[in-house]
Amino acid sequence: MFERTAGSHVVELLKQWDVGHIYGMPGDSINELMEELRKEDIRFIQIRHEETGALAASAYSKLTGHIGVCLSIAGPGAIHLQNGLYDAKKDKTPVLAIVGQVTSSAVGTDTFQELKLESMFEDVSVYNRRVQNAEQLPDMLNQAVRAAYAEKGPAVLVVSDDLFSTKIKREQEMTSPEYSVPHIRAAEEDLQEALKLLESAKKPVILAGKGAQNASGEVLAFSEKLKAPIIASLPAKGLIPDDYPNNLGQLGQLGTEPSEQAMKQADLVILAGTAYPYREYLPDKAPAIQIDLEPRVIGKYYPATVGVVGELGPALAWLTSKLGEKDAGFLNQFQEKRRDWHDKLHADIDKQTDMLQPQQVLGEIQHIMERDAVVSLDVGSITIWTAKYLQLTGQKLVLSSWLGTMGCGLPGAIAAKLAYPERQVVAIVGDGGFSMGMQDFVTAVKYELPMVVVVFNNQKLQLIEDEQKMAGNKPAHVELANIDFAAFAIACGGEGYTVKTRAELQDALSKAKASKQPVVIDAYVDDNSSVL
Repeated sequence: MFERTAGSHVVELLKQWDVGHIYGMPGDSINELMEELRKEDIRFIQIRHEETGALAASAYSKLTGHIGVCLSIAGPGAIHLQNGLYDAKKDKTPVLAIVGQVTSSAVGTDTFQELKLESMFEDVSVYNRRVQNAEQLPDMLNQAVRAAYAEKGPAVLVVSDDLFSTKIKREQEMTSPEYSVPHIRAAEEDLQEALKLLESAKKPVILAGKGAQNASGEVLAFSEKLKAPIIASLPAKGLIPDDYPNNLGQLGQLGTEPSEQAMKQADLVILAGTAYPYREYLPDKAPAIQIDLEPRVIGKYYPATVGVVGELGPALAWLTSKLGEKDAGFLNQFQEKRRDWHDKLHADIDKQTDMLQPQQVLGEIQHIMERDAVVSLDVGSITIWTAKYLQLTGQKLVLSSWLGTMGCGLPGAIAAKLAYPERQVVAIVGDGGFSMGMQDFVTAVKYELPMVVVVFNNQKLQLIEDEQKMAGNKPAHVELANIDFAAFAIACGGEGYTVKTRAELQDALSKAKASKQPVVIDAYVDDNSSVL
């Protein structure tokens, strides 16, 4: 068998794992791998900051279920990956990080840019290994990708660049680029115990989470049969359509009044594919059925009376088929409350004001948003405004839910456009979050990724200010120096619009929707609009 470089085997295996693009920035400890990538048809997306690359890889994985891949040099580049990898870890999504290291003969000598990378990545990763010799590299790559899929998190492979250019023979394959997805069915005795609780409940409430991603139909059918309102965790927004009559919206700080009231009155909670962590928003003593693929999350944040370990769809389908007729009184009561709540939201959006209000901006985004759009949501006050006022009825939502890292909106939009080139992509960001990584707007321009980035510009960290006030403190250091985001977008080669009135916003959104370029809309919103 003829010899090939270990790096060429890596690229070939990545293609076999159906990796179509990689986020990264070239540098001296990955140059040999860059040479192999140059020869092949895996698309390299050159980002301006490695954090953007890792966040985009995480977002791509959340949106598609396929592994996202990012690449960095040793030392500072590796450090920059950490935030995006922790986002993937906390949101349980597979990501592969190939991290360069100083030449293998210099490892351990404390040379320029050398760090103990294995130690640094130990907490964030589900797989974390340094390749010792070139012959190991192909098999370790397969192991890393398989671990990322199996354990739903980041796999880190640390490789000295000289190993990529080393020629190796592959006379016998030790591993293969294959991963078999397990199908886990719940034990019938657990389902029978759950059924007993369901039959006796008079005021059941379903709290659906990200586990409903491939089971939204079963959740809706279960709700209809059980005559129970649904509350969706924020990562599940859109999985359960916001216009579905039984959907009361989100819960907690960013939730709705009907959802809070229903949960407090519930005599049974069904935690459907969620490990919802905010105990204070759940009932004091109501029994609970928790359905999840992971045994370790059963009862983790709320005392589960019955734990059902298995896939959500089949479990709910079984329960739905066995349930008898239920009284609809509790559900009807909260459907009415839901209608009143939505009337209130619409009144907020339609209210005439001197200054643009955040909810008005969201109302106008609603008008131009297509049915299959992807919404990339950043972190801050805009997270709460969006949860309450933007209605998702078929659109996909991507966000940093458990880590809650500001600056995730633009990387998520880049990933969304690469994942779904034909779909409309809208990023909803605050001025604080956008300015954390706005340099990569030029990446969207470079790779011709049309998107609409709406910046809610109030020149402050609104959510932090509100939290400081709620704590009884005087707001401190929350003001932000203003940036002309529209001028910045134009300087990057995209389009930019500054809007201060509703009419200007409508015109800008109309132009942005029709544009073939990335667009930033710098929307000046009322800086007195408290979100809490």
